[in-house]
Amino acid sequence: MGVSPLKRAIFFDRDGVLNEAVVRDGVPHPPASVEDLHIVRHAREVVRQLHGAGWLTIVVTNQPDVARGTTTMESVDEIDAALQARLGVDAIYVCPHDDADACDCRKPKPGLLLRAANEHGIDLARSVLVGDRGKDIESGRAAGCATIFLNRGYAETRVDPGADRTVHSLDGVAAAIRELERCMPPI
Repeated sequence: MGVSPLKRAIFFDRDGVLNEAVVRDGVPHPPASVEDLHIVRHAREVVRQLHGAGWLTIVVTNQPDVARGTTTMESVDEIDAALQARLGVDAIYVCPHDDADACDCRKPKPGLLLRAANEHGIDLARSVLVGDRGKDIESGRAAGCATIFLNRGYAETRVDPGADRTVHSLDGVAAAIRELERCMPPI
């Protein structure tokens, strides 16, 4: 029996990338409930195209409001289940901790990506992280992924967080991924 090759994945941040963030004072926040979950334009099409091209699609999301007591893990799970049902992403990984918890899964640390890579047989050097905040980009880089910054113009975000590519809408991600593929190690 041969060893199956490692897979490649697109890791998406959740809020502000696949679903609309609730922006207050220039800072993005997650939806409070499933009723507040609004899928970003083109998200279904992008996920479908990526699946058709052989990519796994995995969501990696910080949800510190669980640790802060302003939401419950059950509410986060309901939102994630609705997002997965609407978009057909392959998996969702959640960090429910706050910075003070010093966990290894809270972005900018790469723990969520490393866990997903281990569980799904993913080659991180042939994978891409798409995020809308500097912490996302740092996490992808720390895991060894290529990175795409989806610039939403948040007040807190540096203009250039050091991503491999920057786009201004989700529909620009597919072209950026094709560009990055040319620089990736062969299968």
